[in-house]
Amino acid sequence: MKIVKVVCSPGRTGFYFDDQRAIKKGAHADGAAYVGQPVTEGFTQIRQAGESIGVMLVLENGAVARGDCAAVQYSGAGGRDPLFLAESFIPLIEKDVAAHLVGQELDSFRRLAEEIDHMQVDGKRLHTAIRYGVSQAILDAVAQAQGLNMCDVVAKEYGTKVQETPLDVFTQSGDDRYLNADKMIMKGAAVLPHGLFNSVAKTGEKGEKLREYVAWLRDRIIQLRPREDYNPIMHIDCYGTIGLIFGNSNYEDMANYLATLEEAAKPFQLRIEGPMDSEERTAQMTDLRELRKVVDAKGINVELVADEWCNTLEDVIYFADNKAGHMVQIKTPDLGSIHNTIEAVLYCRNCGMGAYQGGTCNETDRSAQVCTQIAMATHPVQILAKPGMGVDEGYMIVYNEMHRVLALRKAGIGVWKE
Repeated sequence: MKIVKVVCSPGRTGFYFDDQRAIKKGAHADGAAYVGQPVTEGFTQIRQAGESIGVMLVLENGAVARGDCAAVQYSGAGGRDPLFLAESFIPLIEKDVAAHLVGQELDSFRRLAEEIDHMQVDGKRLHTAIRYGVSQAILDAVAQAQGLNMCDVVAKEYGTKVQETPLDVFTQSGDDRYLNADKMIMKGAAVLPHGLFNSVAKTGEKGEKLREYVAWLRDRIIQLRPREDYNPIMHIDCYGTIGLIFGNSNYEDMANYLATLEEAAKPFQLRIEGPMDSEERTAQMTDLRELRKVVDAKGINVELVADEWCNTLEDVIYFADNKAGHMVQIKTPDLGSIHNTIEAVLYCRNCGMGAYQGGTCNETDRSAQVCTQIAMATHPVQILAKPGMGVDEGYMIVYNEMHRVLALRKAGIGVWKE
């Protein structure tokens, strides 16, 4: 089976592009918008509508395989590729990417994905969002050509076994961290709530507001939990604010503060993502590694999650090898082709680092579905409910796709038999 045509469509994502530099410089929210001038190249507003590109590969038999190109909310920051706008990149996909793909035999997802990931146009690699979306469509195309589920293609080519039980799904609240936490608890989310503590004003000058929130969340889970044995993991993203309060390299004080959060969370397990942002990859790795050492030495039961400055497959390997934290967020759009996400999860698992297959609120339903398929074949510790910050929609998309896989495979449909 071969690819005979490539068709593109402009699309919207489940959230927005935000100019992180402008926000960090003090831009304040006005309703859903931000007031002020953007400072990152490509932005016309501090917050603007997220854009995607639907990539459709038409096969010889008339079937259509789909993937969505999308980039993270904070595009153009933290070493990432620039703002991803559909009208700028559709012509490139329809011309250069199509020229490479049309006529290709759908014999190997891995081969085709690696070719797209390393492809260059005018001496430059394709934008990460393009590699992300095109590789999704390739996986779908190979699955259709071979009569397999997408997860079974991954299992076949990477020598894994598809998950037979549901994965833990992590839901994210955005700023509406109280109302959305209620939604998560009522729906029985395994990991919650994200929290979006992205400023010292939200975390508290001494971290007191975050600690109060953790205690409130503990009590709310106990009050609303849908069944007695529901014991979710608390996972809170701090966007470097703990480091801003105590000092990025003041590991002793940060660890002591984390111990107070552990106490506030009991009896629930606590994960803290992005305790500091050290503004550079090596410094970030070092600070996370050293903070983990102190936390472990003190017996503090808080897992540290790497995020900032850990964008690519090479970054994930670097952080995992150095035990920079207890878990790494594999931010799927930042890794480009989804074969890199597969390899990142498998690498973390093999070296004893927790693998959180994440992504961004600024993705689409299609990218979330394909990411769920690959997670079912690679077994990360948790996967992100995406897109959006409304909880219900992203959780529904990921949860339902996961259970479709389980049901189809139980019925013997699309299963790879060794």
